[in-house]
Amino acid sequence: MTFDSDAVRTVTFDSYSTLVDVDAAERALDARVEDPEPVSKLWRSRSLEYTFVANHVDAYQPFYEMNRDALQYALDAHGVDLPPDERDEILAVYHELDVFDDVRDGIERLRDAGYDCYVVSNGNPEMLSSMVEHAGLGDLLADTISADEVRTFKPDAALYRHAAGRTGTPIDEIAHVTAGWFDVLGAKHAGMQGVWADRKGSPWEPFDGRPDLVIETFHDLADELGA
Repeated sequence: MTFDSDAVRTVTFDSYSTLVDVDAAERALDARVEDPEPVSKLWRSRSLEYTFVANHVDAYQPFYEMNRDALQYALDAHGVDLPPDERDEILAVYHELDVFDDVRDGIERLRDAGYDCYVVSNGNPEMLSSMVEHAGLGDLLADTISADEVRTFKPDAALYRHAAGRTGTPIDEIAHVTAGWFDVLGAKHAGMQGVWADRKGSPWEPFDGRPDLVIETFHDLADELGA
């Protein structure tokens, strides 16, 4: 790993699984699905797979709609038939996911040390607005940057380059923090430093290099940056 703390001026964060816990979405399925865990996992994996495919077949739609399609597939795959209003109630959980315990204090340390902090996410603007409000992060973040602004999803380099432009920071002076391995690789490929937030002690993907830094909590990053 080759993290250069002296080069960092701006820190960008992914949203889902990095700032907020998407596993909490499983609870929205509890009352409606007999075995919610596999439905939840398939829902999440399909939503990401749809974004990967959309980048290559010109099938962009806002991430909330990707999530809607993925939820429908996951329910269908497990033989669950729910009326549209119940599907909408499950989908709406993405507006109120639980924030990880270390997030607010960790970002506050970075901001107080002079680092500008942004969210860079696949989520569409409405999703990001509700996420920031529910997580209570509005006073700590300079802004949120959505894939919807360029109509392309991670790990396409165009989104990270757009984020650099929006932050007004040279791309090699940005550290991008994310729980997604593909997001780490996308950020690094575009020219950022890639910081992997490994909250679960998972193995790293065995191809195409390593993260520049691996952290368990945001406090680890704050320590690394001397915040």
